[in-house]
Amino acid sequence: MKFKIDENLPIEVADLLSRSGYDAATVIDQALGGHPDGDIATVCQREQRALVTIDTDFADIRAYPPRLYAGLIVLRLKQQDKPTVLQVMAKILPTLATEPLAGQLWIVEERRIRIRS
Repeated sequence: MKFKIDENLPIEVADLLSRSGYDAATVIDQALGGHPDGDIATVCQREQRALVTIDTDFADIRAYPPRLYAGLIVLRLKQQDKPTVLQVMAKILPTLATEPLAGQLWIVEERRIRIRS
């Protein structure tokens, strides 16, 4: 599975996913920092990468229909500091191994994951 980590997340999210055997690239590594959401979405589609972000605009299924993407993971956390983000990402790793992500929107909170098609 391939992931694109948005610029609003710590680079360590990419490291965590890479250490878990996933292909993880960051928006910053690809010189896409500051680009509009639509550009990021298009690159994710072209590269067939699931996007991981805290940008709630990507949770709008009218603007970003999940079926058109390799997956969308939107973190909706009360605290968005690096330790909390990394802890939550580590918690969802087992779910990534068992649940399909392609064509899905995952809304990830501290204690649950809501999955929408």
